[in-house]
Amino acid sequence: MSLSFSSVLAMALPLAMAPSTGDSPGAGAFWGQFATLPIIFAIFYFLMIRPQQQKAKQHQAMLDGLKKGDEVLTAGGIYGKIHSVTDQAVTLEVAPNVRIRVARSRIEGRESKGEAKASD
Repeated sequence: MSLSFSSVLAMALPLAMAPSTGDSPGAGAFWGQFATLPIIFAIFYFLMIRPQQQKAKQHQAMLDGLKKGDEVLTAGGIYGKIHSVTDQAVTLEVAPNVRIRVARSRIEGRESKGEAKASD
């Protein structure tokens, strides 16, 4: 006796569509599932969104505090000493009498004094 896919499907479909005889999920199950959404959002907020916002605030505060003479690192990996600062750009002196202009937002961080002595 050979059964085709369509005949097996025709026999199984009424069983799959029949109501279950056990406990059917009611309104309580819906609210239980709905309650998990805020919990998941809270987890994402505290593990991903909030730390990223704090990091962005720290970076913006560092950019606002840039001044002439600070030693910084750019996003491209260039170390330099700030020669001048404008609203949008920073002029870095990367070697004696060698200056480059870099977008202010591309400054990654200040170079600590310990790093400067270790790299020399």
